[in-house]
Amino acid sequence: MSNEKNRKVFKYPTLQPLWAAVFIDILGFSMILPMGPFIAKEFNVNIFIMGIVLSVNAMFSFFFGPILGKLSDKFGRKRLLLISQFGTFVGFILLGFSNSIWMVVISRIVDGVFGGNFPIAKAIIGDEVPPKDRGIQMANIGVAHVLASLIGPGLGGTLFSIGGILLPGLFAAGLSLFTMIITVLVLEETWPKSKRQVTHDIQSKIIIKIRKNKKAMFYLTLWGFHTASFMITMASFSFFAAKVFGVGPFEIGILLMIAGILRAIVRFTLFKPTITRLGENNAIILGLGIFFVSFLVIGFSINILMLFSMILFISFAASLTRGPLNSKISQSVTPKEQGKINGMSSGLDSFAQIIGPSTGTFMLEFFPPFSLSFVIGSLSLVPFLMSFKTIELNKFQPTDFDLKQKGPIYNKKEM
Repeated sequence: MSNEKNRKVFKYPTLQPLWAAVFIDILGFSMILPMGPFIAKEFNVNIFIMGIVLSVNAMFSFFFGPILGKLSDKFGRKRLLLISQFGTFVGFILLGFSNSIWMVVISRIVDGVFGGNFPIAKAIIGDEVPPKDRGIQMANIGVAHVLASLIGPGLGGTLFSIGGILLPGLFAAGLSLFTMIITVLVLEETWPKSKRQVTHDIQSKIIIKIRKNKKAMFYLTLWGFHTASFMITMASFSFFAAKVFGVGPFEIGILLMIAGILRAIVRFTLFKPTITRLGENNAIILGLGIFFVSFLVIGFSINILMLFSMILFISFAASLTRGPLNSKISQSVTPKEQGKINGMSSGLDSFAQIIGPSTGTFMLEFFPPFSLSFVIGSLSLVPFLMSFKTIELNKFQPTDFDLKQKGPIYNKKEM
C-alpha cells in the first residue's frame, strides 16, 4: 500500500519542482494580503484608492499573461517562466523600498507585466498530464495556494507589524529569487524545440481559434463569473475586517492563516473522497452552491467570528471547485492549444483581480458593508446555474509526432 501511494505521489516527477516554484511564488503574494488597509493608512490614502493600486498589478497581468502564455508555446515553457519569475522578483524589491504610493504603483506594474507564472504552470501540466489525471494535478496548484496560505498571511502581518513594508517586500523578493534557482536547476522543459517546430510548421494549415470552440468558451465564461466573485471577496476581506471590526494586520494575517489550515485539511482529507464519491461535475455544483450562499451571507457578518466562519466555508468551496474547473478548461482544447487556453483563463483571473480590489473597496468606502453581498452574490449565481449543464469533453492525448506529416497525431479517446 505504501509503495502504491509513493508511485502516485511521484507519478509525474517533472512537475515536482513546479509545485515548489508555485508554492514560493504564492507565499510571497499571500504575505501582502493583510497589508492593504495599513499601506493605505501609512501613505494617507483612502481604501478605495488603495484598491485601485492593487488592481494595477492585475490590469497589466490581464494584458501580458496571455502574451507570455502564447510565447511559451513558441519559445518553450521554462524560458518564459524564468522571465516571469524575474519580473516578480524585481517587483517585490521595488515594493519593499517604496516610500510613496506612486512607488507602490510602479512595483505592482512591474510585477503585472511579468505575471505569466500561472498560465505557464498550467500549460506545463497540460503538456505532461493526460486528461484522466489532470483534475488532480491542476488541483495541486490549489495545494500550493493552500500551503502558502498557512504561512504567508501570518508571516506578512507579523513582518509588517515589525518593520513596515520593507521586511515583507524583501522577504518575498528572496523567495522569488529562490524560485528562479529551483527553476534553473531542477525544472525540465516540457515543450522542447522539436514539438515547437512541429507546431510552427503546421500553423499555416491549422488555425487555432478558441473563440469558435463552444465548449471552451462555455467553461471560460463560467470561470470568468466565478473568479470575479471570488476575487472581489478575497480582496475585500482585510479591508472589511479592518474597517468594520477594527482588526490589525497581525490579527488579519492569523485569521487568513487559520483559513489556510482548514483548506489544507480539506484538500488532504475530504477532497479526493468527495471527488470520487460525487464525481467532478457534482463536486463543482456543490462548491459553486456553497460559494453562492456564503457570498450572500458574508456582508451581513455581525462579528469577526461570523466573518471568519464564512471564510472557512469559502475555503472549503474553493478546494472542491477551482482545481476541477481548471481541468475542464484544459480538457476543452487539444495539447498544442494549452498555452493559449491557460493564458486566457489566467487572463480572466487577472481581470477579476482588476475589478476585485477596486469593486470591494468602493463598496466598503461609499456603501454599507452588507451591500458587498449583493454584488458578489449576483455574480456567483451565474456560474452556479451554468454548472448544471452537462458538457461532454473530448479527451485529447498526444501519442506520437509524425515528422513526415509535419504534425502531431492525437489519440482522441476517452481515458
